[in-house]
Amino acid sequence: MANTLFVGKVYHCFDELPSTNDYAVEMLAKSRPPEGTVVRAASQSAGRGQFGSRWIATADKNLTLSVIFYPVWLEVGRQFDLSIAVALALHDLVADCAEVTANRGGEVVATVKWPNDLYLNNLKAAGILIQNSLSGQQIQSSVVGIGLNVNQLEFGAEAPGATSLALAFGQQFDLDALADQLFECLERRYLQLKSGHAAAMRDTYTAHLARFGKLADFERADGTHLQGAIEGVTAAGQLIVRSERGQELFSVKELRFR
Repeated sequence: MANTLFVGKVYHCFDELPSTNDYAVEMLAKSRPPEGTVVRAASQSAGRGQFGSRWIATADKNLTLSVIFYPVWLEVGRQFDLSIAVALALHDLVADCAEVTANRGGEVVATVKWPNDLYLNNLKAAGILIQNSLSGQQIQSSVVGIGLNVNQLEFGAEAPGATSLALAFGQQFDLDALADQLFECLERRYLQLKSGHAAAMRDTYTAHLARFGKLADFERADGTHLQGAIEGVTAAGQLIVRSERGQELFSVKELRFR
């Protein structure tokens, strides 16, 4: 059992679901589950990632789950702060893993690829999909979907550039224990955000950004090439890139990493 106040205290586990996010959204449509309610599936037949992409994971090898939150204290214009909190929670989890493992796979460098994918040694290990329900200028509820590659050792052509904790650290993990660790990390970062530490969290997130401060190649939405260095993110979640044009801001879908 996770050492938490509320995350994971109500825990729905399934062998298979089309999508844990969809199941959680349906729960919210019918009732008001306690904050921190978790929906977890050993396998998803229609798991989704960002921008409508599919999240493909081998059954019983990974963590695919969704958590229900009620960040009614968070303004709509600051909803990216929740994304930052979740990304940092995943980064914290990797740091915890590094402390308790023999690290047989060698040094593990964890970074966050904007907006919120977790990368280990430049390979994707986790994705986040957050679905917010809005009312006016306030968020009423949030379903935080997380797909974390844990014990999977092989990835097919449908998941190029993917890795897992097992591949990175050179050992297998207990999925239930790891889920409990994740719940603790999520709750800690969520409460940190609720306590008014958004600016400090954004600074930490920026420091963990992949390619931060390094000259790199990107592609704009119109297909034109951009060479620049990431300088951070705005409060609204736009990526700040310094290029020959000066400082440019990009929203999600407006810039592609090359």
